[in-house]
Amino acid sequence: MGGLYRYVRNPMYLAVAATIGGQAMLLGRAELLAYAALFVATTVAFVHWYEEPTLLRRYGAEYAAYRRAVPGRWPCWHPWEPGEDPNAPGR
Repeated sequence: MGGLYRYVRNPMYLAVAATIGGQAMLLGRAELLAYAALFVATTVAFVHWYEEPTLLRRYGAEYAAYRRAVPGRWPCWHPWEPGEDPNAPGR
């Protein structure tokens, strides 16, 4: 894994949600906040019930270790390196 995927497992979903939220604030449109909430709920459900089980079946222990080390929805401060202990100090 490289790039943003070392900080958060779903950077594209996070970016889209942030963009919709930013548009809602910039334009002062409450319906965009509702749309952002719907988008987040939909992607969380998709990731939980489809994407993660599929990746776990395909990549097994390697994906399980990645999933333990890298948060799914909110970026961590320090990039993950393969083989790194997710419970190490400073993580």
